[in-house]
Amino acid sequence: MRLYAQTRAHRFRQVLADLIAVLLVAAAVRFALAVHEGIMLLAEPGRKVEDAGGSLASGLGDAGEAASDVPLVGGLLKKPLQSAAEASNGLSDAGQSMQDTVSRVADLTASGLIVASVLFVLALWLPPRVRWIRRSARIRGLVDAPGGADLLALRALTGPVADLAAVAVPPGGLADAWRRGDEQVIGELSRVALRQAGLRP
Repeated sequence: MRLYAQTRAHRFRQVLADLIAVLLVAAAVRFALAVHEGIMLLAEPGRKVEDAGGSLASGLGDAGEAASDVPLVGGLLKKPLQSAAEASNGLSDAGQSMQDTVSRVADLTASGLIVASVLFVLALWLPPRVRWIRRSARIRGLVDAPGGADLLALRALTGPVADLAAVAVPPGGLADAWRRGDEQVIGELSRVALRQAGLRP
């Protein structure tokens, strides 16, 4: 199985297509990562809420401990401060939950962009490459098959006329020579068909 053509021009086009495909995938990944970073900026308020809630809960907890030392009313003062500290912990948890949600959205968005981009590039790049590999294998198989040269010559005759310019035209024309089984003409035409497919004789 041959992955690349043997003729220079055809191989250059294939390598160029491969490089373009790789560059498109790399650009898509880079764009997806930039989108991920952009979405993660939305988690900043959540971080601030978490930090503020944690600081407030710590401060209220300390204040409650200090208030418990007040004679007679210490227990009464400590209870509401502890309740406020617990509520502040809930605020901190809400900030963390917001960050988690934003992170999940960022991850899903970036993954979706990468997968969609890669599938799009593969859908454009892979089918022509697979078709060429199969076609080149079939054509290469004709070279040694009985009557293969005749079929290759017929393929050249039905292909682009410009490719036939390098073949010397015998009296009666190329088609007539092919019908008569002229081995020299058939050989030249089969070489044209191989070159058209990007293969060397």
